[in-house]
Amino acid sequence: MNKRIAILATNGFEESELKSPKEAMEDAGFKVDIISEESGTIKGWADGNWSNEYTVDDTLDNVSASSYNALMLPGGVINPDKLRRNEKALSFVQDFFEQKKPVAAICHAPQILISANVVKGRKMTSFNSIKDDLVNAGANWVDEEVVVDEGFVTSRNPDDLPAFNSKLIEEIKEGKHEEQHA
Repeated sequence: MNKRIAILATNGFEESELKSPKEAMEDAGFKVDIISEESGTIKGWADGNWSNEYTVDDTLDNVSASSYNALMLPGGVINPDKLRRNEKALSFVQDFFEQKKPVAAICHAPQILISANVVKGRKMTSFNSIKDDLVNAGANWVDEEVVVDEGFVTSRNPDDLPAFNSKLIEEIKEGKHEEQHA
């Protein structure tokens, strides 16, 4: 199964929310690329402090959603706040929805999805502090470990990673979802 997955992240991502899904997807046999705003490395966040650096495989300037089978967005507080202000990041995210490909987001990452205008009418969850933002953007927010809405996977926090990773892999294996929409 030659699936290629993009993880979109920048400095300040929640380390476990990038590392755990990346390892799970690689264990499932997928090729996983970390995509960011700039080449080099990006620094994670763990336990309230800066953490390890991860190598960026490619930049938003060089990639297209058409090269990937799915998109995964890790949370953290800093990471989504930076990416939601980047027009290339928002366009990259929107393209996955338009191409009906699986998209997964955990914790604070749905802030990027709000700015990309892809949450209206979608059933989803997130870190509880951004519930109001999602509801105000038109999402049907629920407090569940993992929510799947036609290839769109969301979870609340790092405690949900086992369920999140499992559903993420399942949705990627299923491929495009005709009902996936923005």
